[in-house]
Amino acid sequence: MPRPRRCRWIEAEPNSSYFKPRGIPMAYLEEVVITVDEHEALRLADFMGLEQEQGAERMKISRQTFGRMLASARKKIADAIINAKALRIEGGDFVMVGGVLRCGECNFIWQLPEHTPESIICPSCGSHNLYPANRYFNRGWRRGRRGWGRVRGKGGGFGRGST
Repeated sequence: MPRPRRCRWIEAEPNSSYFKPRGIPMAYLEEVVITVDEHEALRLADFMGLEQEQGAERMKISRQTFGRMLASARKKIADAIINAKALRIEGGDFVMVGGVLRCGECNFIWQLPEHTPESIICPSCGSHNLYPANRYFNRGWRRGRRGWGRVRGKGGGFGRGST
């Protein structure tokens, strides 16, 4: 059984979640989907000019994972531009810095601090069974037989396997 994926820390939501070529109706366009965490890697590396090591630190992931996400995002964006495809930003495993979390055990809701703490536990009961309680809640997070978590498959947006 593979080890669970770590959530990436996201400092800024995308300003827009959809881009398309001008003059081509939506019915004729193919879509390319990049995840919110890939968008954040692009923002940190290409827009802010940070090195991969610094970007990985800010997202609380390894440098190798950051590099893979960055390469994947760049390839998808190049595909969208070269082949005149629409670009949709959604999905991924992430936690918003300064976002709102909910405890899966006691349903306690609280605001995360603006800095990224090393570990997150529920201030009420000390549980690690946490999930985002922001506007993306209904897109990918569900309570299953093993507790709160991400759902694979249809109907998701912000969950694993939804790309």
